Amino acid sequence: MRLKSTFALLGEIVALLALTLLAPMVIALHDGTPLKPFAIPLVIGLLVGLFLRGLDRNPEIGTREAFLLVSLAWIAVSILGAMPYVISGKSSLANPVNALFESMSGFTTTGATVLDNFNEPSRAILFWRQLTQWLGGMGIVVLAIAILPRLSVGGAELMSLEAPGPQLQKLTPHIRKTARIFWGIYVGLTLLETLVLTLLHYLGLAPKMTPYMALVHSFTTMSTGGFSPLSLSIEAFSPAVQWVIAVFMILAGANFALFWYALRGDFRILRNEEFKWYLGVILLLTIILVPVLMRQYSLPVTNAFREALFQVASIITTTGYASMNFALWPLSAQFVLFVAMFIGGSSGSTAGSIKVIRWIVGIKAVWRELFQSFHEESVKPLKLGGNVLDERSVRGVLAFIVLYFLVFLISSLIVVLNGTTTGKPMPLADAMSAVAATLGNIGPGIGAVGPMANYLMFPAKTKILMFFLMWLGRLEIVTALVLFTRSYWRW
Repeated sequence: MRLKSTFALLGEIVALLALTLLAPMVIALHDGTPLKPFAIPLVIGLLVGLFLRGLDRNPEIGTREAFLLVSLAWIAVSILGAMPYVISGKSSLANPVNALFESMSGFTTTGATVLDNFNEPSRAILFWRQLTQWLGGMGIVVLAIAILPRLSVGGAELMSLEAPGPQLQKLTPHIRKTARIFWGIYVGLTLLETLVLTLLHYLGLAPKMTPYMALVHSFTTMSTGGFSPLSLSIEAFSPAVQWVIAVFMILAGANFALFWYALRGDFRILRNEEFKWYLGVILLLTIILVPVLMRQYSLPVTNAFREALFQVASIITTTGYASMNFALWPLSAQFVLFVAMFIGGSSGSTAGSIKVIRWIVGIKAVWRELFQSFHEESVKPLKLGGNVLDERSVRGVLAFIVLYFLVFLISSLIVVLNGTTTGKPMPLADAMSAVAATLGNIGPGIGAVGPMANYLMFPAKTKILMFFLMWLGRLEIVTALVLFTRSYWRW
């Protein structure tokens, strides 16, 4: 194990993240609010980062070091990102456990919050909260590979471990250029959404969507994060804003590689099997919910379709926005959203959860087993988009799905046993919803952790568990859990 090389590269990532604290410092300087919450972590991050960087002047890493580096990077940036909340000393975020929870929720684009009063933190603190999600959306390590030359060594392995989904699509022969392409598309879509939302404001269609609000909500739309500086989330804005954000959520949950090909005149996005399933599931669940909402709230069909589409897109893409409080919906409608928590977006997107591509492979594998149960001698390879999948990939997908639900069930039991801060027992449905929302990097759930609620009710032990659940979910479980196996350290 080349630990010095691993920590040297970790130092570069920490120092890079520390520099992003300059952005909220500009906001604080403009507003006349304290700079200390950002200046102290900036100095600490740079000093620690430069110290670690000096451990190895010519770092080299292999597969084993890549697992450790990616896993440690997300914990390190979450600790650094929590410091402004604690140092500011305001709101529920000043508690160290709450700050760590909020920071990990931000960087992993989960969107679960322990903030109970949105008027207490300064605008700079709320801006930092939004920015953490945007930085984590396309990946902290992917950003570092795109910017830092030394990270390009072993970059392909690092990206494959951090990128959402079971496969990484290498767009160019050089992994650093691929990382820059992904981040370029990400930045471009963020700017496009900001422009569209700002235009709505100046056209009089979105009075509350100021240019600043357009920017910070674009941060958390394209990252599928869902944080908002407003307690009402997207319910605070006009229907025009909700339509626009719904479209960009769906774009954020699609494979970004398809956008790259489309820009080059290759519209394989129209033939992509995963993309078709992704849009089909969103449309199907929306259609299921429309009559329920029409009947329950006496909504016109267009309004019911908008509300249903927004909530379904938000949950499937694991964004976690809300245009209405779906925790008050009929149980049948809430159950549809609960099921959607386990679907996820596309591979190569900023979305979390299990991912559509894994469900496609899993369903095809089960169908093949049923077919071969009465055609024992048949050979039936699995195909995805016309390409034959190797059996190792199929086994990996099935193992991931089983492991995901195993972690979900065990964690739900622990949350129930831990209860709440009031000493009252935690209802099983609420516990399962909270675990699904944190493990899937979704944020809000149903019941007690609905979109207009928060996670303050949970005791510190449960929040620490959820801190690691968000970490596991962002790293897609295997990358993180492999560190706890004896074989990894004996490799």
